[in-house]
Amino acid sequence: MSGQGDAVVGQRRQFLHSLMALPVLAVGRETSGCSSVLASAEQIDSGISLGFSLYGTKQLTLEESLQACSAAGFRHVEFCLNAGFPTEPAVFDAAARRTTSARLRELQLTLPCLMIQIPLVCDDAMHQASLRTIAEAAALGRELVPDQPPILETVVGGSPAKWDEQKAGMLQRLKGWAELAEREQVLLAIKAHVGSAMNSPARLLWLLQECGSAAIQAAYDFSHFELQGLELQGTLTELLPRTRFIHVKDTTGDAGKFRFLLPGEGRTDYVQYFRLLRHLRYSGPVCVEVSGHVSGQPGYDARKAINSTYTVLSKALAASAE
Repeated sequence: MSGQGDAVVGQRRQFLHSLMALPVLAVGRETSGCSSVLASAEQIDSGISLGFSLYGTKQLTLEESLQACSAAGFRHVEFCLNAGFPTEPAVFDAAARRTTSARLRELQLTLPCLMIQIPLVCDDAMHQASLRTIAEAAALGRELVPDQPPILETVVGGSPAKWDEQKAGMLQRLKGWAELAEREQVLLAIKAHVGSAMNSPARLLWLLQECGSAAIQAAYDFSHFELQGLELQGTLTELLPRTRFIHVKDTTGDAGKFRFLLPGEGRTDYVQYFRLLRHLRYSGPVCVEVSGHVSGQPGYDARKAINSTYTVLSKALAASAE
């Protein structure tokens, strides 16, 4: 093997070793620039902080979204790379990326995560497209935050009723994602969804364990478990050791018929939620995700959603420390 090949292998091993050794995502505004950093729970104080996913601000320009999030008090933003969003890699050119990177620093916003949507239940052509999406997202993340590129986060598709017949193929595809993520030195977090084949902590953990790559971890979103009658404490305790990113939103209904809501409009007790996170020594972003159930409604106001959810969550976070 050439010296260059040895160096690449060494870098990959170092990357994977760092992921295995650092189980909790921590984000510090006062550390180098505004980049997120991974740190063990033993090395950090409780540092839960709030973010907003720009998946819920498609009606705004990127600059308007960043300004609104910063003005409300959020410390983090998640970019959505889906088609039609201003941060879609195909339209988010080099100049815009440089400007945005600088703007994040100016507004004291970190970028811990990029949202992508790629399926594990798919044919070979779609799988190859997913691999290209991962590579493009990883490159975008490195350009925006060179010191600590953001995590990539996705749901994985499929049908809850078809888990047994789909899980082997899902695992095969996930191993392909893992190989690419290791080469790109990016962390990919997969999220359980009430409507997908991977809809429970047990199914998510099975995929993670069978995949066996430190480059594949979990994103946690209690709303999908709440709809199935699962409890916050149990699911959070089970998944937090593998969790690298947290989304929050509320729900109404059950797994058979439901709607997602903004945080504060549903059943979730966020004071309890934040107390549990503190107790379990999570340190990192808790990020609002506005569902299409909300943002697709006539009269939806992204700025109002940003302000109202920050008010709800910041009050709950403060109360959780009492």
